[in-house]
Amino acid sequence: MGKGFFKVPVAVNEPVKDYAIGSPERAEVSKMYKKMYDQTIEVPLFINGKNLKTGNTATMSCPHDHKHILGTYHNAEKKHIDKAISTALDARTKWAEMPWEQRAGIFLRAAELIAGPYRAKINAATMLGQSKTIYQAEIDAACELIDFLRFNVQFMTEIYHEQPASTSGAWNRLEYRPLEGFVYAITPFNFTAIAANLPASVALMGNVVVWKPSDSQVYSAKVILDIFKEAGVPDGVINMVMGDPVMITDTVLASPDFSGLHFTGSTNVFKDIWQKIGTNIHNYKTYPRIVGETGGKDFIVAHKTANPQQVATAIARGAFEFQGQKCSAASRCYISESIWDKVEKFLVADVNSFKMGSPEDMGNFITAVIHEGSFDKLASYIDKAKKDKKAKIIVGGNYDKSEGYFIEPTVIVTKDPNYTTMSTELFGPVVTIYVFEDKKWEETLELVDNTSEYALTGAVFSEDRYELEVAIKALKNAAGNFYINDKPTGAVVGQQPFGGARASGTNDKAGSKLNLLRWISPRMIKETFVSPTDYKYPFLG
Repeated sequence: MGKGFFKVPVAVNEPVKDYAIGSPERAEVSKMYKKMYDQTIEVPLFINGKNLKTGNTATMSCPHDHKHILGTYHNAEKKHIDKAISTALDARTKWAEMPWEQRAGIFLRAAELIAGPYRAKINAATMLGQSKTIYQAEIDAACELIDFLRFNVQFMTEIYHEQPASTSGAWNRLEYRPLEGFVYAITPFNFTAIAANLPASVALMGNVVVWKPSDSQVYSAKVILDIFKEAGVPDGVINMVMGDPVMITDTVLASPDFSGLHFTGSTNVFKDIWQKIGTNIHNYKTYPRIVGETGGKDFIVAHKTANPQQVATAIARGAFEFQGQKCSAASRCYISESIWDKVEKFLVADVNSFKMGSPEDMGNFITAVIHEGSFDKLASYIDKAKKDKKAKIIVGGNYDKSEGYFIEPTVIVTKDPNYTTMSTELFGPVVTIYVFEDKKWEETLELVDNTSEYALTGAVFSEDRYELEVAIKALKNAAGNFYINDKPTGAVVGQQPFGGARASGTNDKAGSKLNLLRWISPRMIKETFVSPTDYKYPFLG
């Protein structure tokens, strides 16, 4: 913990810039977007603070302009993963012994680099490589990432402040050690902030990391690395590797020094990794910490007293921002029949007003889905809905991948509450709505709770506080993040710690102290000032 305890700056949420027409930030990011679009970059592996080129490369392109090549990245072989592990372990001793305030200073500096000189670059990279609109990039790659870095430092100091009681005869203290080994971070394409936070939060607590970003997020991952390096993260502390995910994971999990997994991604992949960890458990020097946030089949439920326009807005934003590619995105809705006609009218009008295209045009609300595999999966479900008598598409339903992977925001209405798109995670701009009878409120709540294997986010709209309380109780296990009269997306660091249970993950709440506690191994130290010299207690006579 260091020789002294210092006050750190109080964490506050980074203000979101609005990028209004004519604003300086809009002009700056537009200029950066064009500059980066016209360049091609090369992303090597990053091991022990050095760039490592393997010669085995893959290309990066814009999802909204898939013929345009942004650059290439290098894939690792097994020997490179072994090197990343060994170099992380070599760096561990010095990094773990670094006073906590020095580690804090590095990541606070990273936050300020993002807030200032790197803001336009990390936003533009996220727009280009992940097809986020400028607003979605701003709240993710800039604001949420800055918040993660700042609040994590505050949470760390709060943890270190927590000490056991002592007496006049003995001093009790807790030493918060990092895990003994290295941590494996696997990050997703959909949030640049998550890609940075998973390795950074672990490293902040004194751990060393082997980080594998998503193949679809390497472009902005390179910017993250540049920021961490400039902020002063020492060589070997965070090592970035790309390549065959099975090979990388198997190599990592075979190491006796594997001590933890920080994961965000698909449920099936997480379960497979957990199974492999269990198979290897006798090989490890310590029981690995397993922290994961996975999928969701997130809901909106609207009572007959709900405001129809508010419900429609929550669906339009909650289901379609970033093309529905958020694990928190609304993808199944249950609307009371007495308000459905109005909700439908507002929702269809909203969706028809969306502009779709490249994020370079900041008037677009919708851009492309991440890659062809996602496009094809979504198109197949839309085609099935068009043919199925149990489903009706009331708006959207078209798609085109000639230039980019564009799927129209699509609203399906079904009479079958167990229809496939009510329970299957699609991860795209498709939402399915079931209209229920007003009198079946409690029955519908039970249906919501039992339909999905996931329990990540959910929202309930009602102006009746009694019925709202019924919903809160009925759905207590259905969502780790529960929203009342609001969309189920948009968790803010320090305000709504994020995570779900059931098949949605371990619910360790990213953006809170709870997550950081998973990356430390406390040592209890008791110091007795005057030790006894006789073993006999008074009861012995």
